[in-house]
Amino acid sequence: MSNNARSNNARREQIESMLKAEPQDRFLRYCLAVEMQADGESDAALSKFDELCRDNPPHVAAFFRRGQLLVELDRIEDARSVLREGIETARAQGDLHAAGEMSELLADLGQWGE
Repeated sequence: MSNNARSNNARREQIESMLKAEPQDRFLRYCLAVEMQADGESDAALSKFDELCRDNPPHVAAFFRRGQLLVELDRIEDARSVLREGIETARAQGDLHAAGEMSELLADLGQWGE
């Protein structure tokens, strides 16, 4: 096992441990989804990002990461849908930077097949 893999495992274990104490912590849940994605657990990461997108209020960064992961999985139409929803959510929350990032990714997807 490489040192990088060990540090990723240790980081994920630490996040999971902290989540046991605070299971609704949005930042920790987001970090766990990112770790899952890094570990190649795409379905689990998508599920976690989806949960965060459905939170009240929705977690804006989760839309962007979910959209990126869907692109990686060649699920372009799904990514477009998630990004559109994320842009609306970001604007509603006043996060114009995130809306801009998602808009750029959505525009980049215009070159991909339908």
